[in-house]
Amino acid sequence: MQKVIALIEDEQALRENYVAALSRQGYKVLAYSDRKNAEHAFSRELPDLAIIDIGLGDDIDGGFALCQQLRAKSATLPIVFFTARDNDFDTICGLRMGADDYLTKDISLPHLLARISALFRRTECLKQPQEESDVILIGSLTMDSNRMIVTWKGIKVELTVTEYWMLHAIAKYAGHVKSRQQLMDESKMVVDDTTITSHIKRIRKKFISVDEHFDCVETVYGMGYRWRREESDSNG
Repeated sequence: MQKVIALIEDEQALRENYVAALSRQGYKVLAYSDRKNAEHAFSRELPDLAIIDIGLGDDIDGGFALCQQLRAKSATLPIVFFTARDNDFDTICGLRMGADDYLTKDISLPHLLARISALFRRTECLKQPQEESDVILIGSLTMDSNRMIVTWKGIKVELTVTEYWMLHAIAKYAGHVKSRQQLMDESKMVVDDTTITSHIKRIRKKFISVDEHFDCVETVYGMGYRWRREESDSNG
């Protein structure tokens, strides 16, 4: 089935170029030049993936607001920021608002296509027949890869596609340190350290919102991250 990509970009020439490039890859591309038109379209139906510029004409941070609205509608819809704003502040803001990836417009087209394909591969994994190994049970944590549902002490934790697979990579091998490169490999990402750190912080924040004592995602400085078993789990 043809995947639908929504492209929200205010520069007409750039918008038309990327519509043509993505269409050649077999995607159906719905293009919007501003937040208002995109919001109207998304109120009727969501795309399979959204590519959003941050600055949309006079709406300087319109992309951020649109991302928040989309994430409120769907926890798993892949969202990619594609912007000229190349600084840590905007990157962190974008990821904190729930984006799965943050790309700058100086990357090559093959690189952009690879990132889009990686996100679609991860969402397709959710549709595969469930096997026993697809469910992770570690103490108070349950991860169901078939439905991409995470619960902590019986309470659902809403994660984005990228956050889910990063957590999956850590929790699957509880107690073992996963380097940043291993996290990228296992979650099919190609990002910098700042982006990984932002995702990890957001994952922790979501767990803490349901359990203020949560401390199982551990940073091992200079090495990476690991899932630290709960005391009751390791003792029992």
